[in-house]
Amino acid sequence: MSVAIVMPARNEEEALPQVLAEVPAGAVDRIVVVDNGSEDGTARVAHDAGVEVVREQRPGYGCACQAGLAHLAEDPPSIVVFLDADHSDYPEDLPTLLAPLCADEADFVCGSRVELAEGGVLPPQVRWGNRLATWMIALCFHHSYSDMGPFRAIRWESLQSLQMQDPAYGWNAEMQVKALQRGLRVIEVPVRYRQRIGQSKISGTLKGTLLAGHGIISTILALRFFPAGRNLRRRLSRTHPPSDSVNEP
Repeated sequence: MSVAIVMPARNEEEALPQVLAEVPAGAVDRIVVVDNGSEDGTARVAHDAGVEVVREQRPGYGCACQAGLAHLAEDPPSIVVFLDADHSDYPEDLPTLLAPLCADEADFVCGSRVELAEGGVLPPQVRWGNRLATWMIALCFHHSYSDMGPFRAIRWESLQSLQMQDPAYGWNAEMQVKALQRGLRVIEVPVRYRQRIGQSKISGTLKGTLLAGHGIISTILALRFFPAGRNLRRRLSRTHPPSDSVNEP
């Protein structure tokens, strides 16, 4: 069973070497760093570390993830892991994330930060936004998630069935909702979370927080009230523009 990491990155020259160094040896077969229009040495650092580098100039977390997946499509893995490049997640928790997939107990595993996050790392606006988003998903789709965290793993075939479209902040919400709509076996596992290196481009600014919240909510509502996939990209582009960052809060 082959495993590949897709790691969106924008201006993460400082954090990226530590993230790559902490990926457990032998846990994955490939690492794809998607340089999403960085203005620093992010791509150089990734290249020097010997991982695969993809450049995506279109801004947006979803665009970066899609670029990484398009690169992997030439030789698809069994499992795709999404991991941020800002050192907020613990790559050492990767075996915990992969265990339900390897045991054939799940098709999609979400890392939940709510129990193990360091104190003060998830600011009030992020916790409130998480509660609102997960409450809306429970109300509309009858499944109780605890978090919308970015550290997650999914089977390649399952991911392809979702036909992901969101170019920006709503990528994670789209994945979690469509997984329910497609009847995937979904499991959440607790993962650790810490202060990122550098300032967050979303939760660290009022504009980023508001845009992310609007994007997530509009994605959930679009998937609830319109047939999944039908004109979703057009509807999402009207409700939230592509972000200027690839890292979630």
